[in-house]
Amino acid sequence: MKTPRAILLFLLGINLLNYIDRQVIFAVFPPIKAEFSLSDIRLGLLASAFMWVYLSTAPIFGLLADRWSRPRLMAVGVALWSLATALSGVVRGYSGLLFARAVVGVGEASYGSVAPALLSDAFPPARRGFALAMFSMAIPVGSALGYLLGGLLEGAFGWRTAFFLVGVPGLLLASWLGRMPDLPRGGIDAAAASGRDARPPRVGDYFRLLRTPSFLLNCLAMTAMTFAVGGLAAWVPTYLTRVRGMALDQANLLFGLLTLVSGVGGTVLGGWMGDRLLPRLPTAYFLVSGIGLLFSVPAAAAVILLPDLRWVLFAIFVAEFCIFLNTGPLNAIIANVSRPEVRSGAYAANIFVIHALGDAISPAIIGAVSDRAGLATAFWIAPGALGLAAAFCLWGMWHLTRDAAAAQ
Repeated sequence: MKTPRAILLFLLGINLLNYIDRQVIFAVFPPIKAEFSLSDIRLGLLASAFMWVYLSTAPIFGLLADRWSRPRLMAVGVALWSLATALSGVVRGYSGLLFARAVVGVGEASYGSVAPALLSDAFPPARRGFALAMFSMAIPVGSALGYLLGGLLEGAFGWRTAFFLVGVPGLLLASWLGRMPDLPRGGIDAAAASGRDARPPRVGDYFRLLRTPSFLLNCLAMTAMTFAVGGLAAWVPTYLTRVRGMALDQANLLFGLLTLVSGVGGTVLGGWMGDRLLPRLPTAYFLVSGIGLLFSVPAAAAVILLPDLRWVLFAIFVAEFCIFLNTGPLNAIIANVSRPEVRSGAYAANIFVIHALGDAISPAIIGAVSDRAGLATAFWIAPGALGLAAAFCLWGMWHLTRDAAAAQ
């Protein structure tokens, strides 16, 4: 596993499993709700518990990864989340399931904060947009497979078996990942062009991120976007079932397929467009992301307003396609405006902020609004958050060139 492409494919494969295990619970919300007699807000807390633990432990793993072996650190996390996912299928009460989902968050935090930094070290800045877009393609593909596998396995064997079958494969991948060699921090950046590893990080290097406007605006944009996407990911299958009258297995199947096609298309196109425009427009990563998020706003509103189910499904496709345009570019910005020796810490800080103020709270908030005013009303939160994300991206264009030059 010595070439950048081989590293990318291997990390992509693990990231696919990451999002399958993360999203499978949303496909089985209705049977869990029925078995444990849960309110919508308690159901939403299953997603929020994962996110709170995920975001809280990500900074710890980010700091460790700037100093220790990144593959071994990730391997521990993959094994932990896989075991916790499998054990989610044997719990006998709501408290046990809540605890298992929290442990999944610990394991996935070690991967989400470390893998992008390691991958960034394998590619030059001008190619990071597409590389990270390909890595992030696991978000739509893995999420779609989570809905599809969750729905199919739940229908055939029950929701408990669904958790077990999607959790076990990660234990094998963890053993392979632990034997992968680490890369020099800084990779082929200008700071590491001599072939030597980046110097050890200093406390001031982390605080410098707080004085980097494009990093902060990028985090704010991703926070607003994650708030909207996290809420929608948790509740769209239930919305299609409860409000639009679809059967649960049909809702999971269609939403999974829409997420798969729109996510792959949007993620690949966004990464390709960002890298393609970058030589002529240094702010291309923010521009592509901002335009995509702007177009997602009316599409998300159409999901609520359109009476015809076919057009609702088309609006979901358009909204997801436009949202996923930003995945590669915004992640590449983090790498390009942070010094090599603190990249894992930068990704970890980003994870903390976007999830603490994003999808750690949005499923429960949408559930609380739904309990009082109905799920359709609660869904209006999404277009507003997406519009705010677009504004932060366009604002970030004013600072990106200077901040990237300072980091290099």
